[in-house]
Formats: sequence, structure tokens, C-alpha cells
Amino acid sequence: QVQLVESGGGLVRPGGSLVLTCAASGFHLPYYRLGWFRQAPGKEREAVGCIDGDGRSYRGVPLYSDSTESRFTISKDYTDNTVHLQMNALKPEDTAVYYCATDLVLNAGSGCYLKAQKYDRWGQGTQVTVAS
Repeated sequence: QVQLVESGGGLVRPGGSLVLTCAASGFHLPYYRLGWFRQAPGKEREAVGCIDGDGRSYRGVPLYSDSTESRFTISKDYTDNTVHLQMNALKPEDTAVYYCATDLVLNAGSGCYLKAQKYDRWGQGTQVTVAS
């Protein structure tokens, strides 16, 4: 069964850091395009960043939304089939439910999307709250 599960959310003070994890089951996540999104109360879901799939001699390259201001980093963990979202210098406006998503399309070197409608497999989300 194909499944994505996010974890690592919580309460953090402004300026702090968190690492979110997207764990996949039923498929080998590093081969597929993966996006990170967030949704704050009363707002539309917005892209945080994404990373495209690996190939035989290619490692996926991340792409970030302007809203992250170079504070966030996406990385793959090949030992446990996960993708991480490292978030630094967090601000109250980063408070949201964070989701990972994939389109389950093998796409090494084809880039990734910062549009939610391009993905059709989603995790349940993990809450991130930035407050003092």
C-alpha cells in the first residue's frame, strides 16, 4: 500500500529549528518527485519546496519557494526511505500544517513542481507552531 506519513512537527520558538520527515511505504521514495507544502488556517495551501527523483546516475535536485527565503533545506535519506525538511530561523508566519506529496511518476532529472495540483498522493500532515 502506497502511503506517506509526515512527522516532526511541534511547538518551537521564533528563531528555532525543526526537522520534518516524510516517510514512504509501498514504493522507493528517492526515485519519485516529492513536494512539501503547508497550509495555515484560513489560507490556501502553498508550496514550500520540492525535489525530483533520482536516476541511475542522477541525484534529485531541490527547488524552493521564494517564501522560504533560503531558510529551508530538503534532503533524502536513503537508509530509511524518507525525505526531510530542515527548517531554520522559524518565524510565527511559518505556523501551518505541513504536508508531503508525490505524483508517483518516475522522473529522474525532469524537475519537480511547486503546485499542489500536480501531486495526487498526500500525507496526513504535521502541525508546526512557531510562538513564544
